[in-house]
Amino acid sequence: MAWKEFKRGKTKKFDIQLFEFNLENNIFALHQSLKDKTWRSDGYVSFYVRDPKLRHIHKTSVRDRVLNQAVFRILYQIFDKSFIFDSYSSRIGKGIHKGVLRLDIFIRKASSNYCLPVFILKCDIENFFDSISHDILSKLIQNKFLDKNTLWLISFIIKSFEKQLNKGIPLGNVTSQLFANIYLNELDQFMKHKLKTKYYLRYCDDFIILGKDRNYLEQLIKEIDNFLRNNLKLNLHPAKIEIRKICQGIDFLGYVTFSHHKVLRTKTKRRMFRKIKTRKIQLDNRVTDSDSFEQSINSYFGILKHCKGFKVRKKIVEII
Repeated sequence: MAWKEFKRGKTKKFDIQLFEFNLENNIFALHQSLKDKTWRSDGYVSFYVRDPKLRHIHKTSVRDRVLNQAVFRILYQIFDKSFIFDSYSSRIGKGIHKGVLRLDIFIRKASSNYCLPVFILKCDIENFFDSISHDILSKLIQNKFLDKNTLWLISFIIKSFEKQLNKGIPLGNVTSQLFANIYLNELDQFMKHKLKTKYYLRYCDDFIILGKDRNYLEQLIKEIDNFLRNNLKLNLHPAKIEIRKICQGIDFLGYVTFSHHKVLRTKTKRRMFRKIKTRKIQLDNRVTDSDSFEQSINSYFGILKHCKGFKVRKKIVEII
């Protein structure tokens, strides 16, 4: 609250000086604890969010979030260079919309501009963040990063949270997104260099493979599952493995992609309408202001720019 008031210029000069003094002291104290190697995590506060499915989030203290951000910035520059091009989660210049656009390109190439039938294998890893092995993750980082002091710190960050014995990283830490990419880069390399999959795309623990032969994709499932079990101690989600024709539509990253167009996922549309109606009620009751409401609507219009969304946009206009 103090920081929000500070940004709005609502605090007195004395309060601003006190805020800056405390901030500076906390940073120096953090620096000293790292120098003395006495730093330990402050622990985590847990809560649930719907995004859209229910997710268990673990958030650490402001002090530890500052530290995690610093570690992320160092490690990202080192590890991102080794990631494959078609990994789209939590990377600069990537993201959901770039991944969906890449899927369009894959479909056109694999189908020779929609002249040939193409199948898509879609997979998901079961309880991914909760199942990441601390030992395997630490070893993968050690193979790339040799500074002992940094490795000491990373080891304590990894061990600061576990869902089960020596397993699990928290949804909520900025480092967890990078750790996830480091971990699944092993799968990416296996897919590209061992299985020689030409049309492979991954976003976090969701990934797809395009192929002209359904039997070929069915054979890949067993090889992928064996690799995940033996090398990363992970499992494919049995209920989220599917092979579909392009003409049936590919539900991936919030959009359903067909041969010649994309539409918004039905669940996403329903959630969008529900949130807009709620925000409209808040606006009418002056719980929120018009600027905040307009920003929300513009963000939804931005999502619709990437698909065939005229009817959805029209309904939004009717609601507001």
